[in-house]
This record gives sequence, C-alpha cells and structure tokens, in this order.
Amino acid sequence: MQYWQTMYSVSHRYPGLWGEDFSYQPFQNTSTMDQWRTMIVDTAIKHWSAGSLITLMYHACPPTQAEPCQWDGNGGVESALSDSTWSALITDGTTINANWKARLDLIATYLQTLQNNGVEVIFRPFHEMNQGVFWWAGRPGPNGTARLYQITHDYLVNTKGLKNLIWVWNLQDFASLPTDLVNYNPGSNYWDILALDVYASDGTGFTQSKYNEVLKVAGSKPIAIGECGVLPTSAILQEQPRWSYFLGWADLTQSDNSNTQISGLYNAGNVITLDQLPH
Repeated sequence: MQYWQTMYSVSHRYPGLWGEDFSYQPFQNTSTMDQWRTMIVDTAIKHWSAGSLITLMYHACPPTQAEPCQWDGNGGVESALSDSTWSALITDGTTINANWKARLDLIATYLQTLQNNGVEVIFRPFHEMNQGVFWWAGRPGPNGTARLYQITHDYLVNTKGLKNLIWVWNLQDFASLPTDLVNYNPGSNYWDILALDVYASDGTGFTQSKYNEVLKVAGSKPIAIGECGVLPTSAILQEQPRWSYFLGWADLTQSDNSNTQISGLYNAGNVITLDQLPH
C-alpha cells in the first residue's frame, strides 16, 4: 500500500493496477489478521471506485497450523508438507482438507465484501506454483499443486458462491518453464489469466522465448507479468504486446530500477496508467 504514492512521486502518474496480499501475518499499523485484511478490502474498494484494477494474492500459512505464521522456518510459508500430508490435504473429508477449507471460509468473507461493493478481483491464490520453496508449490502432475488450485477454485466459486474473481494461474520463469506449463496446468476451465513471474530465474529476463511459451499455452486468453523486480521496458512491451499488465514487487521496484527508468515506463505510449483507464 505504501508504494502507491511513491510511484506517482516518481512518474507523476498513478498505476492502473493496485495489488495486495491477504498474507500470512498482519503488516503496517495492524495487529490482527482481520485488521490487516479489512484494511486491504477498504483500500481496494477506494481504488476500484477511483478507476483502478484490483489484484489480490495470498501467501497462505500451511493448513497444518493456525494463522499468523512466519515466512520461513518451521511451518512457515517457505516450508514443506510430507507426501502423506499432501495426499490427505487433497482428499475430501480429512482433517487437513477441512482445515484448508476453513481457511478459505475466512478469505471468502473479505472477497464477498468486495463482491457486495461491485469490485472484481484479479485473484492469484497460489503464486509461483512451480517454485518448490512454498508449502503449496513444486508438486507437478494432476495430484500436485494443480489439484489444490482446483479444490480452492471449486470451493470459492461453487460452495461460497463468489462470482467476482478473475482467476490467475501463475508460474515463475525457471528454465523448466516449457514443461512446467504442462505439469502445473490446472485446466483451462480453472483460469482466466496466465501470469509469469519474471525474476531472471533461468539467468535471463523478458526473453521472446518465454513470451512465446506462455502464449502457446494461453491461446486467446490474457497473459500477464505477475511479479517482477526489474521492470520491462517500453521497447520490450512493444515486442511482446500481449502482456496485459505487469506488477512490480513492492520495494524491488525502486531497488531494481532507477527513477528515470520507472518514469520512462509509466509515461510510455504503450503503458496505460490510472488516468487513461475508463472509470
């Protein structure tokens, strides 16, 4: 939230996309998860009313423990579930499966408030599904990470009745991207946008080959840069015009890019900022 005004100070333009994280612990001037998430919802409604697109993600705590939790260490966001625990997680009727759905019940209340206020959410529930450091990720195949994505989608849409979610399937730009696009695909009925997090994880950045691989799977559906440190240039976006949005990751936006680079991108003719969006 604190980077919104900073982007205007640097470029004299507000972004057209506002993003936040339901998160694993409260941040800023909040002491509870409810205070943090309520602030997210209130701020999202404000930005939506001002004409912004809204994107929300969820760094969830493992369903083996309660919220909040740590980022790393024993049982944090960066942790692992055993194979037997994972099998139970994706099986209806188990305790851990019920724990996960109870976690989704909490998130659904905030998403429902957004729906009640007419806010459509570009929703990225499991980011970097091929990134093995997260408890939900790095499990290829039909009973892996993609299955948990499907369970989450069906619960929020069919059980909770949410109709304001634009579902994002998200991968990181590892060298294994061509096979990851197959092994982590939850099925085209489960996602609306295919997003790639570009961190030069394979030693290269916004290459044409990555772009082509993503397009090959997305077909006519939108594609996006789900996260990045180094921002794309206007020239790159000219060569790769199907990227529908990019999201600079928090403090990395300024640490990995100069103010001149940020301003140049935000003021480029092929980048749409808030003032250029229809209200």
